[in-house]
Amino acid sequence: MFWLLAIALTLTVALAILWPFWRAHSAAAEPAAAYDLRVYRDQLAEVERDLARGIIADADAERLRVEIGRKVLDADRQLQQDSATPKARNRHAIVAGLALILLIGAGWGLYARIGTPDEPDMGLKSRIAAAEARYAARPSQAEAEARNAESNPVPRPEPDPEFAKLMTQLRDAVTRNPDDPQGLALLARNEARLGNALAAKEAQTHLIEVRGDSASAEDHAFLAGVMTEAAGGLITAEAEAEIGRALALDPGNAQARYMVGLLQAQNGRPDRAFPVWAALLEDTPPDSPWNRAIRGVIEDLAWLAGQPDYRPPGADAMPAPDAGAMAAAADMSPEERQDFIRSMVGQLEARLADEGGGPEEWARLISSLGVLGETDHAREIYAEAQGRFTDQPDALAAIEAAARQAGVAQ
Repeated sequence: MFWLLAIALTLTVALAILWPFWRAHSAAAEPAAAYDLRVYRDQLAEVERDLARGIIADADAERLRVEIGRKVLDADRQLQQDSATPKARNRHAIVAGLALILLIGAGWGLYARIGTPDEPDMGLKSRIAAAEARYAARPSQAEAEARNAESNPVPRPEPDPEFAKLMTQLRDAVTRNPDDPQGLALLARNEARLGNALAAKEAQTHLIEVRGDSASAEDHAFLAGVMTEAAGGLITAEAEAEIGRALALDPGNAQARYMVGLLQAQNGRPDRAFPVWAALLEDTPPDSPWNRAIRGVIEDLAWLAGQPDYRPPGADAMPAPDAGAMAAAADMSPEERQDFIRSMVGQLEARLADEGGGPEEWARLISSLGVLGETDHAREIYAEAQGRFTDQPDALAAIEAAARQAGVAQ
C-alpha cells in the first residue's frame, strides 16, 4: 500500500509539473501576428480599390499606406519572435523534465539510503508479535549492566566534600558490620543518590537477604529501581521479578506499579501501559514523584493506546488547546496535525522560558519533544530543567522519568 501511494503521488506531481509544457507544445493555434498581417494586407488592397474608384484622394491614400505599412512591419517583427518561442518552450520543457527526473531519482535514492524500503507493512498482529519478541529477547541483568557501562561511561559529579566524608564513614561502618539492616538501608539509598547504581543494588540486595521474609514491598521496589538504573533504564527479567515480589506484598505500591507500566511501554505495548499508569495517576497525590512522571507523558501514551480523548485528572489546571482548536485538529491531515502539535509544543516551551512552570510541565515538554522525534532539543530542555530543579529531588524524579521515556536519559 505504501509503495502504491508513493508511486501515485510521484506521478501526480510529475503530471502537474509537465502538463503546461505538453499543452503548449500540442497547441496548434496560429500566432496572432500572422492574422494581423493578413488583415493589414487586406486593408492595403482596400485602400488601392478606394483610390481607383475615386473615393479617397491621393494624399489620403498615401497617408493610409504609411500608417498600415508601419503596422505591417510591427506585426512582421512580432511574427519572427513568435516563431522562436516554440524552440524556447521546447528547451524549457526539456530542462523541466530533466530536473524532475533528477529530483525523483534523488528522493528515491535518499529513501533507499536512510529509509527501510524492504520493511513490510506492520499490522496490529505483527506489532504485537514484535513486542512479544522484544520482551522475550531482553538481556540478562549482568549483560545489560555490562552494556550500559561500556556505552555510557558518564562520569558522576563529585559530591559535596562533607557528604563524601559521611559516605566514607557509612561505607566503613557497613564493612565492619555487613548485616546491619539500618546501615545497609542508608548505604543503598545514599549510593543511589550519588548515582552509584551498582553499589546501591549490591547494598539493597544484601539488605533483602538480611531481612528475609520481613523485607517489605518498598524494599523490593527500590531494588527493582536501582537494578533498572544500573541496566541503563532497561527493566530486565530479574528486575521484573523484584517488581512482582513487591506487588505480591503490596498491590498498591506506587513505584512497582509505575515500573509495570514502564516495562510495557519499553516493549512497545502502550495499550497495556496506559491502563496501569492511568489507574496509578488516579490513586496517587499530585505531588507524588510517580504521579508527576506519569502526568508528563500520559496523554501521549493514551494517544498511542487508542484513547485520544483521555484527559488526566486535574488536567483542567494545565494549559490545553481550546475546544475549537481540538475540533479543527480532528479534521487535519497527518502533516497538518503534526504542525499543530509542534505549535502547541512551541507555545508551551515559550511560556516556560518566559514565565517558568512546574516540573510536570517541563516533563511534558520533554516527552512531547521525544514523541516529535526532536531528541537533541529534548536533551537540551532536560539539561535546563535539571538546573532549575536541582534542589528538588521529587521534581527531578518526574523530569528524569520523562527524559527516559523520550530516550534522552538512561
